[in-house]
Amino acid sequence: MVLSPGVGQGPAAVETGLLRQFRGVLYRCLTRRADELFELTEAVLCAEGPVKTLVDLSLAPEFRRGHGALYDGLNCGHVDADRLREQLVRLPVPHLFGTRIVLAVDVSPWLRPNAATCADRMFCHVYGRGRGRSADQRIPGWPYQVVAALESGPTSWTAILDAVRLDPGTDATAVTAAQLRAVVGRLREAGHWRAGDPAIMVVMDSGYDVARLAFVLADLPVHLVGRLRADRVLFGPTPPRSTDPHGGRPRRHGTVMALGEPHGWPAPTTRTTTATARYGQAEAISFDRMHPRLTHRGSWADHHGSLPIVEGTVIRLAVEHLPGQREAKPLWLWSSVAGADAEQVTRCWQAYLRRFDLEHTFRFWKQTLGWTTPKIRSAQAGDRWTWLVIAAHTQLRLARHLAVDLRRPWEKPLPPERLTPARVRRGFRHLRAKTSQPASAPKPSHPGPGRPPGMKNRCRATRHDVGKTITRDTAGTEHQQIKG
Repeated sequence: MVLSPGVGQGPAAVETGLLRQFRGVLYRCLTRRADELFELTEAVLCAEGPVKTLVDLSLAPEFRRGHGALYDGLNCGHVDADRLREQLVRLPVPHLFGTRIVLAVDVSPWLRPNAATCADRMFCHVYGRGRGRSADQRIPGWPYQVVAALESGPTSWTAILDAVRLDPGTDATAVTAAQLRAVVGRLREAGHWRAGDPAIMVVMDSGYDVARLAFVLADLPVHLVGRLRADRVLFGPTPPRSTDPHGGRPRRHGTVMALGEPHGWPAPTTRTTTATARYGQAEAISFDRMHPRLTHRGSWADHHGSLPIVEGTVIRLAVEHLPGQREAKPLWLWSSVAGADAEQVTRCWQAYLRRFDLEHTFRFWKQTLGWTTPKIRSAQAGDRWTWLVIAAHTQLRLARHLAVDLRRPWEKPLPPERLTPARVRRGFRHLRAKTSQPASAPKPSHPGPGRPPGMKNRCRATRHDVGKTITRDTAGTEHQQIKG
């Protein structure tokens, strides 16, 4: 059941009621150090400018406690993440193409290269930190995998539904499958998807084994769309068995299709051309019933019997230019739906392009809300801070039509439906007075926060090595670094 403040009220009253209800539910999800954690979230929402340091939030008027209580809340508090996940799906979930729920899943790292005393760090794959724009590095940190619902139209808003931290030694594909299964289950329980509705589309980047996920999640009403590397090799449908008795062993794979060799491609199944505002003319061709060759390695090492044939649709998207008249390389996608027509192919690449909205959300978290700013030692404290940032972002999404546009003199005026998350945050302090304030007033304490005078610090931090995780691509090749 979706959260609803009542029936017969105006749009502004409905949105205000949803925001008030969510704030009350958030406070009840903070089962330990609730007042400190809730007011810390308030400080993140109402602080002037981007969050630069964690201790500066204790100076915000909304945080009525000392800086010691701030760190005590993060280190010793508790956030009921399971209950908060259930409440996130009870909020209104945006739809793409009118009636379809489109989910984006991606990993963003919280880099901690110099924190040798932090446990559970892994090597995170990041771009743009070496020589050249396409250079990449592997830096220790905490990777978080986020699932969000995408919106239509020119917007950078996303509805965050779940987030998990990848632990060292885990199989990233298994974690992704379990996370998507849990999210889809909660969406069905909340009534966002019913029998007869279009399948929930899930878009992901090239770091995911989309064929393995399609096989594992075959019992769910999901349509997976993942990006393929330009050097991949796929195969067509299995040819009919020869009637010659001396023809040898029946073939399991059909025509070979190397994505980097255009002269060997089979005839395309569909071909469409669409005019776009940002990319010019977009030409998409598709090849039906294409599958990768699987081997008994990686995720398929423990598979009993013969390996399955996971067929889908390969899509090649070519646009005239990227934003800023930059040269664009062709984009390859794989859809888990075989036999897709021209309209379905267009929906696939349009939904994948909306996946970049999640990148804008990560940038807003890091640059404005200060997600990766705190120098937190414990990974569990990092999980609490991550959920507080998610709760803050969700409140901004609920208040997007209620906030006043406090624009700068050099900024263009925007209608309420076009306000960005950063501009909604500027007016949240004025909107906060109209919502509930569940946190209780602080009590005076003596002698105050911190270690008593004359007592030595007897806590010695333990140094930890950087762990690794196991990721496998569709071909079964194992990688020790994760996609960041």
